[in-house]
Amino acid sequence: MVCFLWGTTWLASKQGVKHMPAFQLAGIRQFLGGLAYTIYFFARGRVRWPGWKEWKTIFILALFNFILSNGLATWGLKYISGGLAAIINAIVPLWLVINTFFTRGPALPPKAVIGFAFGFAGICFIFYEHLHDFLDPGFTLGIIISLAATWTWALGTVYTKKHAKTFNPYFGIGLQMIISGIVLYSVSQVTGFAVPLNQIPWQAWTAIAYLVIFGSVISFLAYLYALQNLSVVQTSLYAYINPIVAVLLGTLLFNEKLTWFIAVGGAITLYGVYLVNNAFRKIK
Repeated sequence: MVCFLWGTTWLASKQGVKHMPAFQLAGIRQFLGGLAYTIYFFARGRVRWPGWKEWKTIFILALFNFILSNGLATWGLKYISGGLAAIINAIVPLWLVINTFFTRGPALPPKAVIGFAFGFAGICFIFYEHLHDFLDPGFTLGIIISLAATWTWALGTVYTKKHAKTFNPYFGIGLQMIISGIVLYSVSQVTGFAVPLNQIPWQAWTAIAYLVIFGSVISFLAYLYALQNLSVVQTSLYAYINPIVAVLLGTLLFNEKLTWFIAVGGAITLYGVYLVNNAFRKIK
């Protein structure tokens, strides 16, 4: 679910930012998604407000997972395609591997390292066709913003793994989204990059509705469940599948090109995913 649905959200976000400012779109999306979570738990009477230490964790996760990561990723889509943004997002596992080495975490199996190499090589193969686009300053800015988003998401992933079990993680997601929604929407208002709600076109509202239901609620529930039951490295493998989903659907729905670079690169990436999964399966 995470691999497929988050792959589609890149395209939905790209369509949304065509009709409204990026931070405003991200802010509305996160606020409504968070509101859905909190209403659900209040309705079921399963609410325990976090203590002071837990609020600290929630604010830090809101900063890394939503304000910075999602805010920057959405902003980057102003300058690059949804498929390319998803391809850049595949760098997340490399940040996690680097973090493992620097923090002296558990040693990675040799086959897993080889798998990551194949996975990233496949992503680079897909990316090769876009090298000439770096001559465009806007395109380069979009790449830099998107890279920054992957780094903050990697930090949030590691922090979530260490601290998410100290409170109700599902209710915590709602609080994080509400916080980030308020912050991102406020940034769009303060900077002057916002439009009145009654002037937002239906195309943008449709994108927001899809992002809230499938991107912010259903997908993130699945992601958090996987993160609590699999290793951080295994969970991060969705980043390899997302680009393939985004590129293929971009071709089918928005007439984007499907070249042999994409086909071969996708096959190499999937082989890398197989190697990593196989390596960790043997350990278990």
